[in-house]
Amino acid sequence: MKILHTVENYYPSTGGMQEVVRELSERLVALGHDVTVATSRLQERTNNLVNGVTIKEFDVSGNMVRKMEGDIDSYKDFLLNSDYDVITNFAAQQWATDIMLPLLGKIKSKKVFVPTGFSALYSNEYKDYFERMKSWFHEYDMNVFLSENYQDINFARDCGVRKRVLIPNGAGENEFMMERNINIRKLLNIPEKHFLVLHVGSHTGIKGHLEAIKIFSRAHRLRSATFLLIANDVDGGCMTDCKRKAFYFNLAGKFLNKKIIITSLPRKETVAAYHEADLFLFPSNIECSPLVLFECMASKTPFLSTDVGNAAELVRWSNAGELLPTIKELGGYVKADIAESARRLEGIYRKSQRRREMQKSGHKVWLERFTWQKIALEYEKLYKELGNFS
Repeated sequence: MKILHTVENYYPSTGGMQEVVRELSERLVALGHDVTVATSRLQERTNNLVNGVTIKEFDVSGNMVRKMEGDIDSYKDFLLNSDYDVITNFAAQQWATDIMLPLLGKIKSKKVFVPTGFSALYSNEYKDYFERMKSWFHEYDMNVFLSENYQDINFARDCGVRKRVLIPNGAGENEFMMERNINIRKLLNIPEKHFLVLHVGSHTGIKGHLEAIKIFSRAHRLRSATFLLIANDVDGGCMTDCKRKAFYFNLAGKFLNKKIIITSLPRKETVAAYHEADLFLFPSNIECSPLVLFECMASKTPFLSTDVGNAAELVRWSNAGELLPTIKELGGYVKADIAESARRLEGIYRKSQRRREMQKSGHKVWLERFTWQKIALEYEKLYKELGNFS
């Protein structure tokens, strides 16, 4: 099959959506398919053929609501004159999908939509956009949702969308089952006997970094412990605030034998940190289906997460973690109850047997259901069914 995946950003850009599309695209190539990714132009991209995936760059930015700029007509012509068997749009509210939406009826390829959460669903600014989405949904041959119960699939149900399927996210067995030769404790000067609490997520300001620091700080019964926050910087994000909070905590924390480390690490070192961590703390404010929780399952790392996105569903599916006491806010956002979450952290710290149960259960379920290879096979099956390929 000839397959086109469209996504706002792609490798070497990093992030959750980039990782999802890269894993699926490369694995579909390995299964014998011709895969192209249409995405934003990057100055640092030096090769437009990466691991068998052809990258087609467009100098476009923005979205339908906040204005799109760049060579929009070239992307339109590319879509209208393409001969792909299947075109899949990953994520709404960005140009690579939004330019295609009004063209759906003119494109002959089978069309698949992966909404990935509709983060602006409750925004007044996007009211007309989602009113029009009610009809755009029906022009796709299939709509793929990551969760059985989140705002995007519930909105689709309300719109009478029957062409829908559940295909969850995953984590890569090629990463998490490799032989490990990185000693992350030695690399970062973390004492061997310290209880290691991990958080991974960019400094966007909505990943719960400051909340995680507060929870760790207020877990007074947690002693001889390190909180490791691995995060890339983001313009206008929370890095400065995070480092300031960590600095002041570390001044006093040395008397409690506790410390906070904030750093950015390459992917191999990040995976090593997952494997070494005793617990993953994830008080994020908004998500759809967090990749980091699948990575916890893959690395045998029990997790505590806010009731964000489909975290509750992942807890139910895997028994690999527990939910933090969570306060629901408007627009799909949530916040952790700091005091109660600190007590929850103290509690799981004392329950070593419970953590071992979560490790074992999560890893077993991940191997059975949530490796990227299994997820890629589900996409391949869907694409073949849509195109009547044997």
